[in-house]
Amino acid sequence: MSAWVLPDHIADVLPSEARHIEELRRQLLDTARGYGYELVMPPLLEHLESLLSGTGEALDLQTFKLVDQISGRSMGLRADTTPQVARIDAHLLNRDGVARLCYCGPVLHTRPDRPHATREPLQFGAEIYGHAGLEADTETLLLALDCLDAAGLREGVIVDLADARIVRALFAGVPVDGAALARVHAALAAKDASELHVLTKDFPATSRDGLRALVQLYGDASVLDEAAKALKGTPAMAAALADLKQLAAGIDGTAGRQISFDLADLRGYAYYSGMRFGIYVPGAADSLVRGGRYDEVGAVFGRNRPAVGFSLDVRELVGVLPARPLRAAIRAPWSDAAGLRQAIAQLRKAGETVVCVLPGHGSEIDEFHCDRELVEQAGQWNVRTI
Repeated sequence: MSAWVLPDHIADVLPSEARHIEELRRQLLDTARGYGYELVMPPLLEHLESLLSGTGEALDLQTFKLVDQISGRSMGLRADTTPQVARIDAHLLNRDGVARLCYCGPVLHTRPDRPHATREPLQFGAEIYGHAGLEADTETLLLALDCLDAAGLREGVIVDLADARIVRALFAGVPVDGAALARVHAALAAKDASELHVLTKDFPATSRDGLRALVQLYGDASVLDEAAKALKGTPAMAAALADLKQLAAGIDGTAGRQISFDLADLRGYAYYSGMRFGIYVPGAADSLVRGGRYDEVGAVFGRNRPAVGFSLDVRELVGVLPARPLRAAIRAPWSDAAGLRQAIAQLRKAGETVVCVLPGHGSEIDEFHCDRELVEQAGQWNVRTI
């Protein structure tokens, strides 16, 4: 095998795509800043016990591990940035009130988390700490949608809502071990009614009937009314359904946007504590944006306070967008002439891209579309349209 062949699901990013990624990164961060989110930059590498605290087995399996040559301690390359941001909120900022934080940086996965995905996503995310109300959930959803809008994704957007409290309420008081619980979760996720019937036959009637009803509870807003009738249960159940209805009302009304519900969707069930959502766009094989409420995320850092947020992979986002045209530029000859160099410097200072053509390379194609050129006229260097 050639030494320069990259590992599976790892790839170089070439100029046109790299420019698109960088421009999108700036747009996303600027959109978050418009909402009042502050940028943080956690390290790519941390001590393993800090990086994986409270995150569960799934993130542990996704984390590359190594030994620090200085201290001899086990370290990990982050597979998700949210635990790090929770640590920053708890220990470094330690604010009494609301903290709005955003980030954008690479994460590494031992395996791709979906078909054809990279193992090196560029993760952008935004999170609110310190507010338990539905206002923070709504703001998170609105910001996520505005980020997609800034990227040019306005049509065919589907927001899929669920709530972890519903399934938790149905499992309350059910004596079941971890392995059986995992099988029920899998049957719910696959909407396998026959398997679910077998697995829940010995459950208490309320839990059994509610779990079986979940398999059919997906679709438009009418699902919430059906759920209110089918899921007789706890105040937490009623609160979850009411919150989902209010969230949908808070983000509805935009052309090209569709809202759906899937009350049996259990992705991240061990992570989320309340509302969770996925946003689907044309061209993406799975949800492009994932988020929700995860109030327990800071508990392992000694500060258990409300938290809600979302994240997306900027590289995946670029993959569903049309390629951007080459950037317009000015072509200039290569010369040591002081007047020419001064003219080029002034144009670059004004924000123009000026490409100096090296001797013998005038016909070559590069990343920029040179639609103008710098020419000498009567002793002055002027820009002329080509």
